[in-house]
Amino acid sequence: MSTINSQSITLKEITKDTLWPIMNLEVAEEQGTLVAPNANSIAEAYYSREAAWFRGIYLGDQPVGFVMLHVEIEKPEYFLWRLMIDKNHQRKGYGYQAMLQVIDHIKTLPDATELKTSYVTGEGNPSLFYYKLGFEETGEMLEGEKVLKLTFQ
Repeated sequence: MSTINSQSITLKEITKDTLWPIMNLEVAEEQGTLVAPNANSIAEAYYSREAAWFRGIYLGDQPVGFVMLHVEIEKPEYFLWRLMIDKNHQRKGYGYQAMLQVIDHIKTLPDATELKTSYVTGEGNPSLFYYKLGFEETGEMLEGEKVLKLTFQ
């Protein structure tokens, strides 16, 4: 993995002008069963507006990925719903840098003590990526996926 300047990766709101470039990003073919297409995620977000927080992941002005959270401040519960990096931009540290920014964002939310996520098991799953960020297995399953948790200090 190459080292990048964390300032080069930014999370930007998706607008009508940036929608198609984000929707056109794709994971590698063998990862297709591990994460939903961005178009599906954005549609889900619009029908969950009260809880969905989503952004394009950019390297400068170039979209390289997508991230979406499920945020329920009243409970409080924070869940990484989607994270994808385009097949042409993987293994460059962009997802890691984006996640550091997502974690920093969540820490600013009321009573945020943890972030959960889940992943599809099987070859090529992202568990090692999440472990590197400090996530740990919870022993829970959610809709057939293993649940991980990152606890904040």
